[in-house]
Amino acid sequence: MSTPRVFVALCGSANTEQGMAKSPYRPFTPNPEQLALMPATSGNTINGLGEERFRRASRVYWHDPDTIEHGELQKWFYTQDPDNEAITRARAVRQKILDIEVPPVDGDPLDQPAIEWSQQLAAYAETLELELFGITAMQPEWTYEGVRLNYDWIIMLGFAHDYEQMKAAPDAPAGAEVVRQYGRATKASKDIATWIGQHGWDAAPHAGPLAGPLLMIPPALACGFGELGKHGSIINREYGSSFRLAAVLTDVPLIATPRVSYYVDDFCSRCQVCTNACPPDAILPEKAPVRGERKWYVNFDKCIPFFNEHFGCAICITVCPWSIPGRGPRIVEQLKKRAHRQKIQH
Repeated sequence: MSTPRVFVALCGSANTEQGMAKSPYRPFTPNPEQLALMPATSGNTINGLGEERFRRASRVYWHDPDTIEHGELQKWFYTQDPDNEAITRARAVRQKILDIEVPPVDGDPLDQPAIEWSQQLAAYAETLELELFGITAMQPEWTYEGVRLNYDWIIMLGFAHDYEQMKAAPDAPAGAEVVRQYGRATKASKDIATWIGQHGWDAAPHAGPLAGPLLMIPPALACGFGELGKHGSIINREYGSSFRLAAVLTDVPLIATPRVSYYVDDFCSRCQVCTNACPPDAILPEKAPVRGERKWYVNFDKCIPFFNEHFGCAICITVCPWSIPGRGPRIVEQLKKRAHRQKIQH
C-alpha cells in the first residue's frame, strides 16, 4: 500500500527518506556491565503494560535509587562519561538553581476571585523564561501509589529546547541542552511558588529530572499542552515534543485552561519517523493497555539501556516532524483539512 500523499506532505519531503530509514545505531547491543544490573522484574511490568484495570503508577525510574528495583541502573547512568565538559557545565549551572530555597509563606492569604488569580499568574509567568503555561485541577490518580497530595490545583509550565542543540542527539550537546532546560524549569517553578507565597498562599514547585510524587504528563495534557505521541511524549503544536515540564502545586483558587486536540492520533498512527529512528526499536507500533488505559507506549526494558549509554538519548523527540521549528502549525492545518475531507466522504 503506497504512502498517502497527505502523509508525505505532513512529514515533509526533505525528511521523508530520513524518516523511513532505519536508525544508523542499529543493531544496538547494550553494555554487558549494564545488563548485569538489570533487575528480575521487567520495567514494563512495573509500568503496568498489558493491565486492563486502572491502578496508580508505580515508581520505576528517576526516583531515589535506593527505593526502586532499577536503582542500580539509574546510578550507572551517572557513571557514563563523567568528564564530558558540556554535561558537567550544564549540571553545575543547574545545581546552583537547585540550591535556591523557596521562602516561607509571607502574611495572610490574599482573598480574590479565581479569575483574577488566574490572570495575574499568567501575566507573571509571561515575565519568566518559559514557553508554555497552563492550569488544571488536581486529580488523585496523577500521583504515584502511596502518595497523597493535599493541593487543589496544578500549574504546569513548559520549556522549549534549542532545536540546533537537540539535533546532536544522542550525543552530549543534546544531553547538555536537556539539563539546561531542567535548570530553567526549576528556576521558573521556584519563582512562581515564591510569588504565590508572597501573597500568603502555600505552593510547592517541582521540576525534573527526578520524578517526585506527581506524574507530569497527565496534567500537562489536561491543561492544553498537547496530545500524547507515539514516542510516549507530548506533542505540542508549537514546540513538538522538544520541551520539558515543571509544575507548581497550590490551593490558590484558579480556573483551568482547556484540553486541546488536533488529530495527533491520526498522524502518529501513520507516521514511522520515531519508530524507525529508535536505536533499540522500543516504540510500540500500536496503542496498548497500560493500567486500564489504551495509550502509546515505549518498551522500558529496550529503551533504558540505550538511554543510559547515550546522555539520555532524546532521538525520538528530536526527529519527530512536529519538533522541527515552524512545522507544527502547518501539520495541524493539514490534519484539519484531512479530517474535513473524511467527514465529507462519510
